[in-house]
Amino acid sequence: MESSAESPQPVRTVLQAVGGWIDRLGAIWVEGQIAELNSRGRMSYMTLRDPVANASIRVLCETSVLRRQEPAPGPGDRVVIHAKPDFYQLKGTFSLRAREIRHVGIGELLARLEQLRRTLTAEGVFDPARKRPLPFLPNTVGLICGRDSAAERDVLENGRRRWPAVRFEVRQVAVQGDRATREVIEALHDLDTRPEVDVIVIARGGGSMEDLLPFSDEAMVRAVAAAGTPVVSAIGHEQDAPLLDHVADVRASTPTDAAKRTVPDVGEQLEIIRQLRDRARRVIRGGVDRELAWLASVRSRPVLADPVRETERLTEQVLELRDRARRSLTASLDRAADTLVHTEARLHALSPATTLARGYAIVQREDGSVVRSAAEPALGETLRVRFAEDGLRATVDALDGEGDPEPRPAGKKPATGGSRGRKKKAAPAAEDTTDNAATTEGE
Repeated sequence: MESSAESPQPVRTVLQAVGGWIDRLGAIWVEGQIAELNSRGRMSYMTLRDPVANASIRVLCETSVLRRQEPAPGPGDRVVIHAKPDFYQLKGTFSLRAREIRHVGIGELLARLEQLRRTLTAEGVFDPARKRPLPFLPNTVGLICGRDSAAERDVLENGRRRWPAVRFEVRQVAVQGDRATREVIEALHDLDTRPEVDVIVIARGGGSMEDLLPFSDEAMVRAVAAAGTPVVSAIGHEQDAPLLDHVADVRASTPTDAAKRTVPDVGEQLEIIRQLRDRARRVIRGGVDRELAWLASVRSRPVLADPVRETERLTEQVLELRDRARRSLTASLDRAADTLVHTEARLHALSPATTLARGYAIVQREDGSVVRSAAEPALGETLRVRFAEDGLRATVDALDGEGDPEPRPAGKKPATGGSRGRKKKAAPAAEDTTDNAATTEGE
């Protein structure tokens, strides 16, 4: 908070800042002597004094906090209080709001217990991974409790009410004082060696911190950690937390809660069984109904009503399809045969061999080229004449019907063409295989 003579902070700002700092403080344990005590209805006010430093502080708490101690603290008593710092901003007063008040000596015990708790935690005694689940329905429940105590009655009555057939092995021991630790450990060892005991409950009613000290004893804590049977701790009330609660497999808030956690409720289990049975019945009935409906629908199908008739129908269908395929294939083959005959006739009619068979011939030069007119060959040129079945060679010696022309070199065509024929001197010729269709009239 910044301020100066020129820019001072108002009182409310300072009080708010101080109040904010104090509110962030956690609860603390404070030891001192009660100098003054005044109770006003629900609230009590006291002055806690430090005799060494002659300092004091105002403390307020609910009157019920004072009455929890037997005897209740009064003026002159040395006490240890668990309080939260409080700041009243309107008047700028500082005080402590006490949550718990104990007589002197408790603070030292708490310190020793805290040190023991840290040691056992470091060793892994309180490790959650070590905790074992409780059996669903124990064969026998071992119970360690005080003689003729309310804790014993709570566990037995609630357990038998929940499951009348449950059996208990009860070990009555001292639950406070010097003998408590030894007797509880002996009873624990005894029950742990019995194979019929499935779970062990250590129960005690509420009490002061001094009364519950045996259940924070290191020997008892280690004995519970070493037990082979699951252990349920039911010591005191909800606010009580001895070290036994940390090492036990299950912590119950009260002996009654221990009975509920250990023994299942037969009524609840029967109700669960009834619900599961009804659910299974509905599921099975629904499945059967669906199968019956499916069977009825299948039974009404023609194929199952008269299987032979369906087979005959399919057989007729196959035969009909076979006949249709056969007729279709036969018709296709007939059409293909007709087409082939027509094509063959056309090829035969258009064939050069057919034309030659009707009396025509093909005239070719020696190089195989076809002579298409009388003006093309030269006088004296040898030509090949092809007939339908054989051929011959001929020499051109004159034009047919035009007289003898002037001689010209062989292979040279005349200046003007025409259709004048030339006389040829025939000579045998080899058969040519050329299929060109140009023809000339033979002698």
